[in-house]
Order: sequence, then C-alpha cells, then structure tokens
Amino acid sequence: MAFSSVQAPFVNPVVPFSGTIQGGLQDGLQITVNGTALHACGTRFAVNFQTGFSDNDIAFHFNPRFEEGGYVVCNTKQKGRWGPEERKMSMPLQMGIPFEIRFLVQSSGFQVTVNGNFFTNYVHRVPFHRVDNISVNGAVGLTHISFQPPSYWQATAAPITQTVIHTVQSTPGQMFPNPAIPPPAYPSPSYPIPFFTSIPGGLYPSKSITITGIVLPYAQRFHINLRSGNDIAFHLNPRFDENAVVRNTQISNSWGPEERGLNRSMPFARGQGFLVWIMCEGHCLKVSVDGQHLFDYYHRLTNLPAINNLEVGGDVQLTLVQP
Repeated sequence: MAFSSVQAPFVNPVVPFSGTIQGGLQDGLQITVNGTALHACGTRFAVNFQTGFSDNDIAFHFNPRFEEGGYVVCNTKQKGRWGPEERKMSMPLQMGIPFEIRFLVQSSGFQVTVNGNFFTNYVHRVPFHRVDNISVNGAVGLTHISFQPPSYWQATAAPITQTVIHTVQSTPGQMFPNPAIPPPAYPSPSYPIPFFTSIPGGLYPSKSITITGIVLPYAQRFHINLRSGNDIAFHLNPRFDENAVVRNTQISNSWGPEERGLNRSMPFARGQGFLVWIMCEGHCLKVSVDGQHLFDYYHRLTNLPAINNLEVGGDVQLTLVQP
C-alpha cells in the first residue's frame, strides 16, 4: 500500500472496539492508543492486533492486568488456540491515569512504548502482514487510536530540534481551576514545549496533520502555528482567559484580521486531552477537534508547499505530533 495520506484516527471509540487498519500492518507502521484504565470496570484490558473482526487469530495480544501487584501478558492466538504466555512482571500504567501506548511494527516484532518509555519487544509468531484489524476490550476508556505510517518515520528520521519563535507565557502562580483535575500524568520528552518540526513536502490538497495532547490544568493559552519561513500561514490559538479559539495569519510580522466565530462551544478544556485534525484542501484548511468539524480557514498564503514547518507552544503537553 502506498501511504499517500495518513489513516484518520479513531476518536473516542466505544469499548469493546474493533476497527480496520487500512492496508494492514506494514514494517515501520506505528499505532498509538490513548486512554485511561477504569477503576469500576474490572482489573484487565487488552489491545489485540488480529486478522479480521473475529478473535480466532490474534497476532499480538497486549493484556495489562491490575492484579497481584500488576503485570502485562503478551500472547498470540492461532485458530482459536492461545500459545505460551509471555509475562512482564511490572505495570507501567495506573488506574484512572491517562496513558499512551505506542506499538511500532518492525520486521522482527512489535516494539511497545508506554508513556514515552520503552516497555517490551514481542517477537512475531505469525506473519504480521496478515493483521488488518485492531480491537480493544476490558476495563478501559479510549480517547483515540492514531496511525503513523512508515513514510512518516523515514521523513522525520533526523533528530528533532526546538526553537522559540512565538511563545505564549502562562501567568506565574496561577491556581488550578479545579483541584480535582490532576496535572498531566507523565512527561513526554519527545515533545518539548515549545515544539518545532518540519512538515515533509509542505502542505498540499489531501495533506493531513494530527496533533494530540493535554491542556495544562492552569492553562491560559496555547497555539499551533503552520509556518512559511518567517510568516505564520495559520495560527490556531485557544484562549481560556477569553473563552475563544482565535485564528489568524502573520505576514512580515503583521497580523491580519482575527477569526473567532464557531458553530459550537469551546472544544478545549483545562486538564483535558484533545485531538486536532487539520486537513488541507485547495482553498482552505478544514480543522476538527476530537472528531468534530470546528471551522474552515481559507488560505491567506497560497504557496502551500512553502508552508513546511509546524510549531506548538504555550500551556499544553503534547502526546503525538504527526505532521
């Protein structure tokens, strides 16, 4: 399969969940699962990479169990029969705390990273190209499942660097608006804030960008910028101090007219996760938040391939950036 575009994420899928992996598993494909293990629904959940919607053939069964101190079972099921279990006698997750699990498909096996830290390798027992479905069941709530194709890793193999270009500062000493909301559960060392990276090939019609993260509990503002040289072609700026989502373009250090209108209420919330999906079309950017269309932003800079850098800054913790 040629990855001309990224598979759209599954947003807020209901558990038990089963969804198709477009084109099946490929060497270099990474699938990221974000969610929270739930107190009231049991002590286990599982992520399965399988053939079709039946659970008779599961190439990789990843099964955290919050029992006996906590451990994770990995296994393979062929023709309805489980093989020998592999147990990792440690638990990288916490009940009630958001997590991020990344499954990177390699020629030799699955590499699993939890909350930014390497957890385990699971050697393939069956050919991984047979897998075309991901299912999740058990005591877990999901926010999204997203996909990073091999072409993404090849294009971004160079070390990530950061630079400060246009930073929104938070107010020192600002109290949490709700003490019941915990701070982000884990740091994401891959995504320092402010974060800056390239957009391989720049923008073009059908190009999509995915950004997921957690708004800090004391957030005042954060921003996502699509840049063309020193200009900002698209500035997305949620402002919690104004209860607004501001959009604009900056050319030669001068801002244009702001756009603020929305057809729905403020989609971002302090202390909560989000998924921003930006789809480029010939005349505009279509922007969705958590799977719901939010607005269209008509291009003010029309040299789309020159819009080739992405910046995120302000009061936010990133969990996934897929430019």
